[in-house]
Amino acid sequence: MHAVSLPATDVYQQSGWQPSVDIYRLRNGWLVKFELAGVRPEEIQLSLRGRVLSVSGTRHDWAIAESQSCYSMEISYNRFHRSIELPFETEHARFETEYRDGMLLIRVSAEEEGR
Repeated sequence: MHAVSLPATDVYQQSGWQPSVDIYRLRNGWLVKFELAGVRPEEIQLSLRGRVLSVSGTRHDWAIAESQSCYSMEISYNRFHRSIELPFETEHARFETEYRDGMLLIRVSAEEEGR
């Protein structure tokens, strides 16, 4: 995954949708879960600036090539961006990512200083 370097105003204007996010407090840290159904892992970019975690990328419609016309479309297929302020300090945190069943899972645990 690659860092995003677009200014926030540019990203907002280019974004077509914002994925939903859940944040869980765990016994040993935190879990941040983004709903990214239909997004390939290689299309996801993450960045962390202070306590602001940003996720962006693109969801493509693979079925459009198979169809002749569209009867109904409710799913957004274009760029997305979501920034959230995390409810914890990130300076000494360790982040692990996993992509499973259309969900981007980010597990965060605090690293002890001096390690």
